[in-house]
Amino acid sequence: MGVVINFLKDLTGRIAKENKSKLYTGGLIITFIVLSLSGISGWIIERLFLFFEIRNPILSTLFFGLIISSSLASRSLNKSIIEIINIISKENTIDNLSNLRQKLSLIVGRDVENLDRNEILRALAETASENSVDGIFAPLFWMFLGTIFWEFNQSMPGPLAMAWIFKASSTIDSMIGYKEGTLKWLGFTGAKLDDLMVWIPSRIVLITLPFCCKTKQSILKTIKDSWKDGIVDSSPNSGISEAIFAYCAEVKMGGVNYYKGKKRIKPIIAEKYPIASINSVRKILSLSLRLELLWILGFYLIIKFMNL
Repeated sequence: MGVVINFLKDLTGRIAKENKSKLYTGGLIITFIVLSLSGISGWIIERLFLFFEIRNPILSTLFFGLIISSSLASRSLNKSIIEIINIISKENTIDNLSNLRQKLSLIVGRDVENLDRNEILRALAETASENSVDGIFAPLFWMFLGTIFWEFNQSMPGPLAMAWIFKASSTIDSMIGYKEGTLKWLGFTGAKLDDLMVWIPSRIVLITLPFCCKTKQSILKTIKDSWKDGIVDSSPNSGISEAIFAYCAEVKMGGVNYYKGKKRIKPIIAEKYPIASINSVRKILSLSLRLELLWILGFYLIIKFMNL
């Protein structure tokens, strides 16, 4: 996906120059091509799976499961976060700051050069919260929707095709969906589509995550407080994602960030709770895993119910 997006981005840039209309059109074409190629590739693999499932059900199911699991980013993100936490846990944290910042820069978009220990932990807590929705729960939702499609007609796009369509949208957004320079127009379609595809999953996370945690306040109040804090964020989804994890993990998020030298103040979330710590970051990762298992169980039961 990345290779295709880069090629089409450079090609569009040479053709459109700085013409807004051409850049908008180019962004629309890039989004259409990448999503189409991803969806069709997934659909073809699904045809092969359904064909070989009859001949060798065990082997074909294992192979298909391996491919579809690549759409979930839980392991790679968790591994990176845990690696940073392990370094912070050592006594000589100050001596390791440059190493910590370098590793953190691989998983966050903010400037990391001047971050201290507390700010690094806040960055970890926020990226673990936000990216769990983008990397785990949104693709799970679209896999589930593809599975529902198969219940009606197996010629329709299934779980892999729908997951890859979402991943294509997410990759376009992460590569060209920025509000700067020509990307403001070139990445507009991809960014808006990604917002749209994450909109429902992020709100399901808002409703379901409180069932995986124990807090002093009720589930309903946790949801209400998270909505109140998260909805004011400039992003229609990331603020809500961070807020519900903040309240469930009982950790304060938000504050001043810098992106390419430009200051950006994010709304404070869960202000009554303490700042991020090693334990709170670990708790966020644990909550994400619990919710993932809850979703898989819930989707399985729904599919079984539909087959009755």
